[in-house]
Amino acid sequence: MPIIQNRRGFMAGLAAGTVGIVATPRLAFAEPEPETTSVRLGRWVGGAYCWESLYLAGELLRAGGMTDVQYVQGNQKYFDSSEWIAAGETDFDFNMPPMHIRSVEAGVPVKILAGVHSGCWELRANDRVNSIADLKGKRVGVWAMNDHPQVFLQLLINYVGLDPNHDVEWVVGVQENRSLMQNFIDGKVDAFLLDTSQYSEVRNKKVGHTVFSNLIDRPWSQYFCCMLAGRTDYVDKYPVATKRVLRAILQAVEFCVSNPKSAARAVVDRGFLPSYDVALTTLQNTGHDRWREYDAEDSVRFYALRLLETGMIKSSPQEIIVKGTDFHFFEEIKRELKT
Repeated sequence: MPIIQNRRGFMAGLAAGTVGIVATPRLAFAEPEPETTSVRLGRWVGGAYCWESLYLAGELLRAGGMTDVQYVQGNQKYFDSSEWIAAGETDFDFNMPPMHIRSVEAGVPVKILAGVHSGCWELRANDRVNSIADLKGKRVGVWAMNDHPQVFLQLLINYVGLDPNHDVEWVVGVQENRSLMQNFIDGKVDAFLLDTSQYSEVRNKKVGHTVFSNLIDRPWSQYFCCMLAGRTDYVDKYPVATKRVLRAILQAVEFCVSNPKSAARAVVDRGFLPSYDVALTTLQNTGHDRWREYDAEDSVRFYALRLLETGMIKSSPQEIIVKGTDFHFFEEIKRELKT
């Protein structure tokens, strides 16, 4: 009979440091066998600390009958994983809502399925910058133009009434093969956006000060930062498998909330991430506990409106929602995992 995984068994298996994350199954409800046993999930070699729940989901999926779970590093010429799913290299993508929404706008066959967590970013700046509005006329460091951090910064800047195309100077660190932090330390930029994997380092070194955090600063803190999307053909053709993928990820999110130390140890021991301390810091500084509370459709609507205001898309938020979202799996799993 079909099963879902016992979350307590999953936690116990990880906490005990077992070789595999093998949960103790329990009978839950009649669910058909998955239409396919294969799925391709993305991974960034050496990075993507906020993807920990995605990395932990693999063994739950295997235990639940998805025997061919592949973690794929997409084409490295791309700066953003949204390109992997657009190219058909992965079946699901963790990303910020703006990137998923822009994919929908561009006609990429993708469905936004769920919200995962909030709070991946801080804007650090020098003493000349005390608010986002102070970025006018300043140099802002980014890894690349048009990837998800730079797109997010454009939305922040536009939201306070500045023109992101003319009121700031974008400095691309990768052109000089330099880190954004080093560019900031050397005085080449006035501000830069960092993710949770860098929080401990910048604070220990006292590099700049925090101007903005999407974990605490409204309205951005009220919406999902990372959301899950799937290829439309996979979602439509394999709905049972899709639901199992989503369920496993959300169970892993629950584990990250309840036992962050074991979760951080697991992703490092299994070779997904190199640093336990950074993995733990990431879990401690992101809102993984908010996935039940936040409204996924509202997050899409909020970011679609920001993108429309900034001129990055032409579709209305409702058009994006109708064309590129499917949250019924998410709502079903929320009900299932209440117990």
